[in-house]
Amino acid sequence: MIWEDLKEELVLTGLDAESSGEVFERLGKTLIKEGYCKDSYIDALKAREKDFPTGVNMGGVGIAIPHTDKSHVYKGAVAIGVLKKPVKFYQMGTTDEVVMARLIFMLAVDDPEEHLVFLQKILQMLQDPATLRELTECTKKQDVIQIMKEKEQSLS
Repeated sequence: MIWEDLKEELVLTGLDAESSGEVFERLGKTLIKEGYCKDSYIDALKAREKDFPTGVNMGGVGIAIPHTDKSHVYKGAVAIGVLKKPVKFYQMGTTDEVVMARLIFMLAVDDPEEHLVFLQKILQMLQDPATLRELTECTKKQDVIQIMKEKEQSLS
């Protein structure tokens, strides 16, 4: 189960950001402060995003799943950001197709073997547009956590 250890400290609702860089700063600092990532994590996210974009349009809702290699991570976690307004990311696999992301799932992956499995599980959970819209409307951290746990259980 991915979301069983999701802590309120790793969820930011009403996140106000003007760019993907600001998103990286805010969510990345949260992962660093909570002891999941090294100080190098934010710069590594920004560098990786330039070459390997992480935006995905899921049923009309833009999401991004930024991550970097394990050398910047102490232990695995996911930080979730619900943005006040969409921020520009680029579609996975392209460098020119824009995705206006409202939901950010920032990964701190400490096991490269689990990286793709983790991404697949997240994408599977987020294929339901109704769930995504519900998440974009969340103003409370507890609601985000509850939705993610319920969705995961329904897929088990």
